[in-house]
Amino acid sequence: MSGGSASWIAAAGRPLTGRLRVPGDKSVSHRSVMLGALAEGTTRITGFLEGEDTIATAAILQRLGVRIEASGEGVRIVHGVGLHGLRAAEGPLDCGNAGTGMRLLAGLLAGQAFDSVLVGDASLSKRPMRRVIDPLARMGARIDSEGGLPPLRIHANNVLQGIDYECPVASAQVKSAILLAGLYASGPTTVREPHPTRDYTERMLSAFGADIDFAPGIATLRPGRQLMAASVDVPADFSSAAFFLVAASVIPGSHLVLERVGVNPRRTGLLEALRLMGADLVVRAAGEQGGEPVADIEVRAARLRGAAIPEALVPDMIDEFPALFTAAALAEGTTVVSGAAELRVKESDRIAVMAAGLRALGAVIDETPDGAVITGSGFTANATATPSEARAGRLRGGQADSRGDHRIAMSLAIAAQCAEGEVRIDDIANVATSFPGFDALARGVGFGLRLA
Repeated sequence: MSGGSASWIAAAGRPLTGRLRVPGDKSVSHRSVMLGALAEGTTRITGFLEGEDTIATAAILQRLGVRIEASGEGVRIVHGVGLHGLRAAEGPLDCGNAGTGMRLLAGLLAGQAFDSVLVGDASLSKRPMRRVIDPLARMGARIDSEGGLPPLRIHANNVLQGIDYECPVASAQVKSAILLAGLYASGPTTVREPHPTRDYTERMLSAFGADIDFAPGIATLRPGRQLMAASVDVPADFSSAAFFLVAASVIPGSHLVLERVGVNPRRTGLLEALRLMGADLVVRAAGEQGGEPVADIEVRAARLRGAAIPEALVPDMIDEFPALFTAAALAEGTTVVSGAAELRVKESDRIAVMAAGLRALGAVIDETPDGAVITGSGFTANATATPSEARAGRLRGGQADSRGDHRIAMSLAIAAQCAEGEVRIDDIANVATSFPGFDALARGVGFGLRLA
């Protein structure tokens, strides 16, 4: 479900123990179904995330004339129509809450021979799209918007030109939209980034046969080569694993193993940030899956210390900051986050909403324009105690509002495991967009968590 007013009641459970595998990577799932649709032949995807965001993207492609079969849980069979085989849909194309879906589809649809309209839910309709619209316009696309916000009205266009574009912000979504449009351009398209971002699109374009060169911070795509179907085995989503990495680090007595997690080096800045804070993490390489490196990650409760998070890590952990804020609120000393203004234009203003949620539970956190200063309670000094034994530094029970932001809801659920008394977390229905079944999986390893 999405939207609505569903709530959780969360409270201290038991130490987190066992082995678990989180759902498939959302970013890889979006891209695999898109490129499978544009390829010649049949693409088989396993490990596909059964979340509302990725299901919305697949539904849009079906409305554009692509036959996609769901032959089992996490399995999609995509019958590609080729680069020029999409056809116009009747009515708007609903991206739901999926910012990734909308931005990437804007690039994919910019060079089509038909008009399209991309719409989203109330949250997505407030998210900035100018950062995608502007470079696509430089390529010759014609996209109308409401002051840079959705809906996006994309006009038919067969005359895109390749560009050499320097991104003003580090964004894998912007880069990916430009590269997808580049498939339909005359001449090469180059994207340069101020800081390297995750390279899922580049890796997958290469796997599907595109003529692309890439290195950290730069990618060049040359059009004219047909994409060919491929098999994609989607790794477990690092951003979903992040909630359990943080939870097992802060909940006394915990010891978890997260299996076959995607560890693309442009995605795993949280591992370095947690290590700076003293986390007990062991990463064991487990080969490749879907063209992405995967690893089993073992984590034990540890005495965390505040740290200044290097700005160089920010692009590699932008989705993990809500969980990191929770870790910082329970660590010893002060954590400083800066250079993360991008957090203010995600599904919510994640700096403001996370700060408000943690303050409601007694945490000490001061916002800055591009981050926060968080003074930890010292709860993690009880790393070897059981939750029932650990008292010092606990947060308090109470009520917090996730403002419909899935990552904030799950991060507050972690904080509640380290609180005195119950915590009511409101507006949690959008968790299903990225992590269906989170509450059941969390309860299975030790969380105290139930629907209100």
